[in-house]
Amino acid sequence: MKRVESVFDIIAEPNRRAILSLLVSSQQSVGEIERQLRMPQPAVSKHLRVLREAGFVESTVDAQRRLYRLKPEPLHEVDAWLAPFRRFWSAHVDALERHLDRMDQSTPTKRKTRKRRRGPNREPGKGETK
Repeated sequence: MKRVESVFDIIAEPNRRAILSLLVSSQQSVGEIERQLRMPQPAVSKHLRVLREAGFVESTVDAQRRLYRLKPEPLHEVDAWLAPFRRFWSAHVDALERHLDRMDQSTPTKRKTRKRRRGPNREPGKGETK
């Protein structure tokens, strides 16, 4: 339980969550994170250090850049902790889905009818098949 609490402490900080969200799609350099989040470089580096020490991210060196990528293992702990609570929201999602299905069935669908356009030189009945 102590480890899960520390995971929550780490992801409770909004800037760290924003960094993790960026790293979900691809690895990023400090400069890329800085630009996308409009945060000063020292702040980005500080948050990345916390995330790295906690095992949420790892870095590699590419020439002059340090690239950071997500390590999902600590998030598995959060996922495991949330598992018993999923039944509360999944029941609501299932109920919403059933409600939307009922609405779809009770709402008459309007058929789109297309009118044939006649050009300025076309005579009625010419070129049309019945």
